[in-house]
Amino acid sequence: MSERLDALLRRGTLRLTEAGIAGAPRDARLLLAGAAGLRPDRLSLELGQPAADTVTGTFNAYLDRRIAHEPVSRILGQRLFWGRSFRVTPDVLDPRPETESLIAAALEGGAAQRLLDLGTGSGIIAATLLAEWPGATGVATDVSPAALAVAGDNAAALAVADRLTCVEADWWQGVEGRFDLIASNPPYITEAEMADLAPEVANFDPTGALTPGGDGLAPYRIIAARAREHLTPGGRLLVEIGWRQGADVAALFRAAGLAEVAVLPDMDGRDRVVTGRAPA
Repeated sequence: MSERLDALLRRGTLRLTEAGIAGAPRDARLLLAGAAGLRPDRLSLELGQPAADTVTGTFNAYLDRRIAHEPVSRILGQRLFWGRSFRVTPDVLDPRPETESLIAAALEGGAAQRLLDLGTGSGIIAATLLAEWPGATGVATDVSPAALAVAGDNAAALAVADRLTCVEADWWQGVEGRFDLIASNPPYITEAEMADLAPEVANFDPTGALTPGGDGLAPYRIIAARAREHLTPGGRLLVEIGWRQGADVAALFRAAGLAEVAVLPDMDGRDRVVTGRAPA
């Protein structure tokens, strides 16, 4: 007789707990829902049902991967961000909740007509903002063709692909025109910090999306240096930063001639976004 889903969930939670996985009950529930092809909020209604052998086998394989510290979002290929589901692959950074601070800051500044997302990765910034601003158009750049393919898929899933142009570019290379909003979540982890990353990050995120090496500030120097020539008068520049980089990045913005430079916190109160505005 097939094992019931609730028994599978108990066993999976125990396995993850014994393996020292933080958030074991949550992760087991998400993985079981994924294995069973159910929405997580639907799983509770189905726990008394028997599990098909294929579900049991998939769930056990998912547990093995999680015990090896692969993130749940990597296992399921999906990440929830700003209330929407995004596809993630080994070619892109796994979106972090902290990046929602950049989205919040962008939305608080009012709708842009034309936006640019530098180093888009999975496309979460560009696609989310276009979904929030139905009248906007955007350009998303990345040096990785594989990442741009993921960004394009996510834009299509959110029905904004007709308003987003994906461009293979190394930062400003190939970028033309001016924008009301330029946003970026560049690699910013310092070379020294890489050794201290959790295995969920170090072993599964692309290294190039995590760190530029050195002091972690190289992308901000590149972005700040040419931001004004690509911003409309009064246009805004927003970047995500490491929590100890606020003062340094703000100084780069001011040196580049940006006005109203500010460092904004994330939900935990740590520096997370630097914003500036082109002179009107």
